[in-house]
Amino acid sequence: MTFHHNKKRILQVITAIISCIFILYGTARNEIVIVLDKAVHICLECIGLG
Repeated sequence: MTFHHNKKRILQVITAIISCIFILYGTARNEIVIVLDKAVHICLECIGLG
């Protein structure tokens, strides 16, 4: 493995860890309900039912 490959892999792992932390933080704040509510409104607007 080259140094560049190792550096890229470390960056990928750090990004995945940070992403998981933000997902857990949003879940703890009960933002799942907010995201799903917005998704439903967007879908209904795209279909033309809302």
